This record gives sequence, structure tokens and C-alpha cells, in this order.
Amino acid sequence: MKPNKIEKVLMHALFVHLHHNIDKAVNFEAIKKLNSDVDKIWPGALVIGPGDDAAVFQMPNTEGLFVAKMESHCSPCVPRPYDAAATGAGGAMRDVVAMGARPIFLLNFVGTKPMEEKVMVGPCGFSGKCTCGKCVEMTSRERLDLIMKGIRDMCKAMDVFIVGGGLSTSFSDVVPAVVVAVIGKLITEKPITKPAKAVGDKIILIGETGNDGNDTLFRAGLVKEMRPAVALFDEERRTMEATLAAFQTGKIRACSDLGAAGIGAAVCESARYSNFGAKVDLTKVPLKVKDITPEEILICETQARFALQVSPEDVEEVMKAIKSKGGVAAVIGEITKDDKEIFEYDGKTVAVIPNEPSKEILEGLKKEN
Repeated sequence: MKPNKIEKVLMHALFVHLHHNIDKAVNFEAIKKLNSDVDKIWPGALVIGPGDDAAVFQMPNTEGLFVAKMESHCSPCVPRPYDAAATGAGGAMRDVVAMGARPIFLLNFVGTKPMEEKVMVGPCGFSGKCTCGKCVEMTSRERLDLIMKGIRDMCKAMDVFIVGGGLSTSFSDVVPAVVVAVIGKLITEKPITKPAKAVGDKIILIGETGNDGNDTLFRAGLVKEMRPAVALFDEERRTMEATLAAFQTGKIRACSDLGAAGIGAAVCESARYSNFGAKVDLTKVPLKVKDITPEEILICETQARFALQVSPEDVEEVMKAIKSKGGVAAVIGEITKDDKEIFEYDGKTVAVIPNEPSKEILEGLKKEN
């Protein structure tokens, strides 16, 4: 059976796009060999990494574990430099939180055109000529100020230090480089990892879903207007505190933050990494807006969200902890013994994503994109 449009979009993101398949571009075996050699000098210092939401490590001769993540939001800084930089910082912080840590330090790197060169900021920024009437021409310095303000405001909201970074003004491309790295301290007894742990575990979504961050749907022609993800400062802080409170119960078995491809990617990656499946009812997802389609609920990249997995008997305790910090959450599905992830809305199937798409399907996805 041929996949429908939304299934194609999600499968392309999961199995073809390099954002979710870095190992197809980077030699991870060489990195594994390097880490193995270094481990002889610092035995046991690297606990997890690379491969999960973030790296977990121990500083030699110190107590406790640290968590680190680097993330870029380069292309989104063309239409919306402030929100893009803020969501890049927030996304890296969420990856750190997802492993069971509180973020503390941030470093950033920005690469842009020479300071006095003109840049186009807005929907037409990639073409360099505005046809929508909504763009603003500014200097590279003015755009840099917006980028740094976005990073700074997110750090203020999350009580995270900016401890350093780098700047280059030798970039000639339309797209600036905007990269952040976040380091945090583990607050849980052990790192919390992404792969699902047991059939029957319930999936709890923390945070509300909107129709922003719809870049993937826009490129696939499933929506008419591109709406980049909006920075949610208060929500990021509230969701982080609610998630950390859930961790303190000791009942969380797996966790993913929701970034690229939203609920779809978070659920599919967690289930298939353990050779499980999942079933999700999208009508249960807490929403920020009323006018939203099932496809948008499935794949939009609204910020300030986490997906947790807990045993059925622990749901009540975990939900109580989440709500104690003002978090908005709901049980949206469960892990199954199937080999696919099923997403439904109002009793109708929206998408079915196999853990291992056929070669025919994968070849078709590569050709279409």
C-alpha cells in the first residue's frame, strides 16, 4: 500500500533527511574508535554519546554527571532571526533536560556577513528581493543584534549563563550560521534515554501544540503559509520545571523533547529504537489554537514540549507532579508490540509509519525530494 502525503513527509524526515540520519553523512565508526582510544586515558568519563538527545559525561575526579548538546538554527534566522535564535537555544536546552538535567551554561557561535552589508529579513529573505511587503532590509549588525537578543532572552527565561562563544563576519551566504551549545547538570539518579522501555507504557505529552513550526508541511505542499516556530519563553520555563518535577518521581522510563517533525518524530524514534511500536490518539493532544489540522498536530514543531513514557500504574503520580509546577499535559498514547507507529484522530487513521520502510518506498522518497 502506497503511503499518503503525511506519511511520506514523516518517513522522509525519519529515514532520508540528514537531520535525523547524521550517520549517513558523518563517520560515526571513526568517532566511536576515537572515543574508545580516549577512554583509555579517561576511563568511564563518557557515559552516553553521541546518539541520544544529548551527551552525558563525568568530569574526572568529580561527583555527578553533566549533559551537553549543540544545536543550530541557521535557515530559520533568515525570515525570523530573533525567534529562530531563541528557539535554537531553547531546543538545545530541552535536549539537555530530556536526559534528566537542568541546563546551566550556554556557548554560541554566529557567522554572518560583514557588519554594514545589507540583509533581507522576512519571508522573502532567501531570494533577496521582497515581493510580500512584509520584509525589512537591515544591516548585518542589526540582524546580529536580533540574533543575540533572542539567545539572551531565552537564557534569561531559563536562568542559563552565557559563558562564551565566537563570531565571524566573513560569511557570504544568505543564511547566517547560528549555533549554540548547552551544558547542564544531571538531577536524576541515572540519565533518562529516548528509546522505549516496555510494551504498555503510556506516552504523556507535556506542553501545548500549535500550528507554528510547519516548515516540513509547507515544503511538502500541505499548507499554504510557512509559519516558523515561535519562541515561547514562559512556556519553556514552565514546561522545563514540570518535566524536572516528573523526573523527581523516579517513574519516568523514557523521554524525548519535541523538535524537528514534532510528535511524529519523537514517538517514532523512541519506539523503533527498541523494535516496538506505538499508538497515538492526536485528539488527546493539548492545543494552543483551535484552527489546526490533524497533520499539523502530528508534525508541527511548536516549542516547549516533551514526551514522557511511564508505566500505567505511575501515570497518576507523574501527572500530579507535572501539574504541581503548572505544566499542561495529557496521556496521548502507548507503546505497543507492533512494528509500526499508528497515529489516529477522531477514530480515523492519519498516518502509519513502519519501523523499516521497504526499499521501494525509501527510493521513492529520495527521488521526490
